[in-house]
Amino acid sequence: MTVDYRDDDFKYYMQDTGFMYLGARYSYAEILEHEMIPFKYKSIVEHYILKDTDPETTLESQLYYMTPDQFSYKTYRQLKARVKVGILVSKKGLFGGMKTKYESRMLKLDELAGMNLAKKKQSGIVIQELALSKLALMGFSV
Repeated sequence: MTVDYRDDDFKYYMQDTGFMYLGARYSYAEILEHEMIPFKYKSIVEHYILKDTDPETTLESQLYYMTPDQFSYKTYRQLKARVKVGILVSKKGLFGGMKTKYESRMLKLDELAGMNLAKKKQSGIVIQELALSKLALMGFSV
């Protein structure tokens, strides 16, 4: 069996005083099994997110294709979710030529879900991380 370690670089859980952060390559099944991820978030995943999402879906895929009419969108909106994305930007180079590179940006869930798929593809958006407000998580009733 071959293990792809590149995916593991994008599977992480961190927290600070205001937010918890999840790497976008986690599937919901992996989130439910991870011992460090808070029980309350796991409960929200089981009771709300998995209503319209397959457990093998990754956060990256879910967030990229998410639309405002999905129940999971409404749930993440209540959790004050923000999404760290890589986006292609063109800047003027040192010698006058145009240089295209990826830049990391933090988007509100409304901004990301409000973009149509064509614009996401044109912008070269890559989902990197999900950030959830701890205060919103604390106030969420399961």
